[in-house]
Amino acid sequence: MDAQAGKTLNYQKTGHCMVIALATGPGDEAACASMAAELAEVCDLIAWDEETRVVVLEFDGETNASLAALAAGLKQPVIAAIKGNAIGPGLELALACDIRIGTVGARFGLPQVSLGRLPSDGGTQRLPRLVGQGKALELILTGTLIDAVEAEKIGLVHRLVAAEALRSSAMDIALEMASKSPLSLRYAKEAVYGGMDLTLNQGVKMEMDLYLLLFSTRDRVEGITAFREKRKPRFEGT
Repeated sequence: MDAQAGKTLNYQKTGHCMVIALATGPGDEAACASMAAELAEVCDLIAWDEETRVVVLEFDGETNASLAALAAGLKQPVIAAIKGNAIGPGLELALACDIRIGTVGARFGLPQVSLGRLPSDGGTQRLPRLVGQGKALELILTGTLIDAVEAEKIGLVHRLVAAEALRSSAMDIALEMASKSPLSLRYAKEAVYGGMDLTLNQGVKMEMDLYLLLFSTRDRVEGITAFREKRKPRFEGT
């Protein structure tokens, strides 16, 4: 898939990684609707592209577009490369991704209550699952913004980097993930998220079901063969 540029985003595949760069900064209602439509088209392309194993979503954390459902709907691991502050809808979009890379000096929060609103793009549901109910309630009910150091401490972001290193840091993680079996990546993601709505016993059973599904794949055979031959595996996603 060649590099493509739209009105509100650009996307390009590097190896088995799809990098989607959204337009920077907050936009008006028309711009947000256009961005949502364009991202939906790209996500649809990714859904049918077996060569894409990992997605990197690069965006300004102060965007006010509602896009979280699109990011959360991708089966591949999604890495958020958050430029600057992640506030309101921008943080909700980041929460919908699987790995979050932030920048040093940024601030994070869901201040919607201060404006007479509340998070409406998944923030009230995803934040408690990530940082715990108590911390989530504190952040949501007070509208407090926290600094990057605290965000990393509570697990809101996984890594903090200098702004100029954001894309390269996200790509380092993406390329490492993409070297793994794409089926294993998808099943592992499914097991984690699916298990959150189940009892422990139900979740363990689902995990085993997904594990057994991998037994019939060529990737599993390749992984074992590569280990025995002391070489890097060449996974194909079959």
